[in-house]
Amino acid sequence: QVQLVESGGGLVQAGGSLRLSCAASGSIFRVNVMGWYRQAPGKQRELVAAITSAGSTNYADSVKGRFTISRDNAKNTVYLQMDSLKPEDTGVYFCNADLTLRWGRLNYDYWGQGTQVTVSS
Repeated sequence: QVQLVESGGGLVQAGGSLRLSCAASGSIFRVNVMGWYRQAPGKQRELVAAITSAGSTNYADSVKGRFTISRDNAKNTVYLQMDSLKPEDTGVYFCNADLTLRWGRLNYDYWGQGTQVTVSS
């Protein structure tokens, strides 16, 4: 049984900061790519940031220079530090993790429940 537990979402004023956390737990052999997606009302879900097990990162152009993704491999946790937040950053943020399970050493893509981030003008 695998679970992604998210925290850190909320309401913040423009220019403020939030830090999202997502911890993976369960029968996990290896945590591969972890990342964050977001979905604004009326828009497609988009990749915000991702980080590989080797530490390589990718960011959406709209968040480069403002957001930082990191991970703690000992805790199977990924973080998203969001600074200089803008109203356009408002949306539901979803944690995503590609995991290799202990059973059969098979890879699966898991999603968190989503956490709301609202940035006021």
